[in-house]
Amino acid sequence: MMARALTIHDHAHGPVADRVSLTYDARLLRRKRLLTDSGAPFLVDLPRTISVDAGQVFVLEDGRQIAVVAAHEALMRVTGDLVRLAWHIGNRHAPCAILPDALVVQRGKVMRAMLEQLGASVTDMDGPFTPEGGAYGHGRTLGHDHGHDHGHSHG
Repeated sequence: MMARALTIHDHAHGPVADRVSLTYDARLLRRKRLLTDSGAPFLVDLPRTISVDAGQVFVLEDGRQIAVVAAHEALMRVTGDLVRLAWHIGNRHAPCAILPDALVVQRGKVMRAMLEQLGASVTDMDGPFTPEGGAYGHGRTLGHDHGHDHGHSHG
């Protein structure tokens, strides 16, 4: 029988048994079979879909802890008028990490074209992606439906 993780903690309570490296997109889950970095399978079976952050730990039924690590992924480092560029990235509900001298977004042709058209310098990079959380400083911004009047515009 495969080990199951039914809970997640913000940090380890004691030693961790293994770790699992997940991209930003893979860290949004509820029920999924994962492999630890050493190749051991386990099933995540949480009560609801959550955004898991690097540094949190899955707690298996037998008490073992599996640490979550942000996997390296294809990213773009963006420099230029950061306030203006961040506004345009946010207007597209795209996740974005904010550094003191740059923005970091997931690599994509459409995003690159938009940013370059706005005058940004865009450089490919690979690394862990831990973008800003939602409006209240935690979690991920999941976007919202534009199909109805929701009390604000994106003008």
